[in-house]
Amino acid sequence: MSDRERSLSVLKTLSYAVGHVLNDLCASMWFTYLLVFYHSVLGFQNTYAGVLLLAGQIADGVCTPLIGFESDRTPGCGNYGKRKTWHLVGTLSVLLSFAFIFNQCLGCSSVTPQWASLTYFIPFIIIFQFGWAATQISHLSLIPELVACEHAKVELTAYRYASTVIANITVYAVAYLLFHFQAGHHGDPLSEALGPQDVHIFRNLALIVLAIGALFSLLFHLGITERRPGADREEAERGRRRRRRTMKEEEEEQQQQEEEEEQKEEQEEEEEREPRRGFSKASWSVLQWRCWLQQPSFYQVALLYMCTRLIVNLSQTYISMYLMNTLGLPKKFIATIPLVMYLSGFLSSFVMKPVSKLIGKCLTYFVGLLLIMAFSYWVLLDEDMGERVFGAAVLLGAGSATILVISLAMTAELIGDQTQSGAFVYGAMSFTDKVANGGAVMIIQALHPCHTAVCCPDCVWFYHYIMVTVTGGVAAVAALALCSILIWPIRIRPRHLPLVSEDQPTLN
Repeated sequence: MSDRERSLSVLKTLSYAVGHVLNDLCASMWFTYLLVFYHSVLGFQNTYAGVLLLAGQIADGVCTPLIGFESDRTPGCGNYGKRKTWHLVGTLSVLLSFAFIFNQCLGCSSVTPQWASLTYFIPFIIIFQFGWAATQISHLSLIPELVACEHAKVELTAYRYASTVIANITVYAVAYLLFHFQAGHHGDPLSEALGPQDVHIFRNLALIVLAIGALFSLLFHLGITERRPGADREEAERGRRRRRRTMKEEEEEQQQQEEEEEQKEEQEEEEEREPRRGFSKASWSVLQWRCWLQQPSFYQVALLYMCTRLIVNLSQTYISMYLMNTLGLPKKFIATIPLVMYLSGFLSSFVMKPVSKLIGKCLTYFVGLLLIMAFSYWVLLDEDMGERVFGAAVLLGAGSATILVISLAMTAELIGDQTQSGAFVYGAMSFTDKVANGGAVMIIQALHPCHTAVCCPDCVWFYHYIMVTVTGGVAAVAALALCSILIWPIRIRPRHLPLVSEDQPTLN
């Protein structure tokens, strides 16, 4: 048995798991604090702040499939490996750009036009999103190259998710400490509101995030050795030659041939029973990327996944604005409430697997939607929620984690054994997600009733109904998409034929 077929050592497993920590840390800051920083701290107009987030989402959506294509075809830098080469390029891009995003415009003053500051930040955002995509894709692509058995792949994915949880908790914990220390030093009630005096808080948070992420990225590159291209084929060929010398292998080959002949005969009998002449499973069993565009189930899952991402990302983006402007809570709550949301979602993931086995994926997703709707109604009816927001945050965190995990499981179920075009499916879902989120933020920012840096009285009801809409409103659309899946189950339809055979697997 080769090294690749066995699980990695504990050291290499941990080295791989921490290879995405930098991305996780930066992504947590990006979605939670970007709008808060540019609007409440730097004083950008709402539309300009939305343009920055939209530019980042579009750049991410465009870079993801392009980098995936290039990382498959380029050999990498010498013997370093193509995946680790792209990971290094992405890491350096993130390290060089992210600190400029959460900082003041260098060389700008109070009289500098905002459009000039906008053109200053956009290149750094594009470089950051390019680096983020390169790191993410190369890190995921290493899994099948490091291990071969399914158990080892699941193990690496589990460790990777654990690192993501720790990274998000770290961001919110450090943010809370920074706000807490600032409040202790000032002791001024006005310091509880965000403003230009908090630039150094976000700058220091970004620098701490980059320092932690750089350390773990270094551990990843030192601990992981990417296999030389073609090494697996050479090793497999040598093993095959050794096995063929034994009598046992000859008997197994003979038995396999007999089984293949029996399967071929059964397939021919099934094709003879097929009512449509000329129809063969071989003609539709392999789907290329163009064929997915002809599959109705592709659009069903895409709509469900897009709604899921809208709920998760928009609620994470606007929860800080809701806490500060609608509820009037101290700024330390923009660190504690996201932390509560993430911890509740993490704990709910432990009961998600047995529940989905008991009632199925669709009903489990529906349970997650019920939690989202409960949060939405709570926000709608309790206008002066105060610290009761902790209870609502638990509902939102558990519901968001549930629908996100189940929607990813449905996407994997849609792909099934069509792995040769699975990257296109994931890329299409990701592109739809990024563009939809960026467009939604841009629309919300354009509808903002206040056109000044300081929040006007209309902010109170605006962010109140935004939180209701991005959770309950989008959840209603997701429920319709889920109903379509229950009525027309997800399955692969043969090309050029309107129906599928009854033995096609459907989504539970």
